[in-house]
Amino acid sequence: MKATRINHVSIPCRDLDESERFYSEVFGLERVPAPDFRRPVRWFRLGDGQLHLMQTSGEQPLPGQHFGFDVDDFETVFLRLRERGALDRDTHRSPVWELPDGAVQMYARDPSGNLLEINWRDVSTLDREVFGEIPRRADDVPQSAEALTAKLYTS
Repeated sequence: MKATRINHVSIPCRDLDESERFYSEVFGLERVPAPDFRRPVRWFRLGDGQLHLMQTSGEQPLPGQHFGFDVDDFETVFLRLRERGALDRDTHRSPVWELPDGAVQMYARDPSGNLLEINWRDVSTLDREVFGEIPRRADDVPQSAEALTAKLYTS
């Protein structure tokens, strides 16, 4: 017996309407029906899985807690996040990083402060006039021999 995939990620939010606008407008997520729970929730289709938002009363995200996902247009998402002031420069110094395998990670915050990691397969496909310099993790943190073999995308 083994786990086969992530079914959904559930995150806290302060304001369901504000969070729904953010995830719909920035990432094009489609709201799907959700059962009623003891607290208000909204569910969204995210590829083959789902993102679940749950209204909380002041609980804050844990430092470093995040979820990562792919998008079909990394540049457009970057521009939308930048327009909203949602790119995260506090946690990672730069909101966009190249990994040793050439994949890219972009960090942002949703309206409730949840950390998001948006992933892209190939740094060489990105327009440097849009992104500017993209720092390399290997230049920021020395990588062990094993770390240099890491792959964000295994298929």
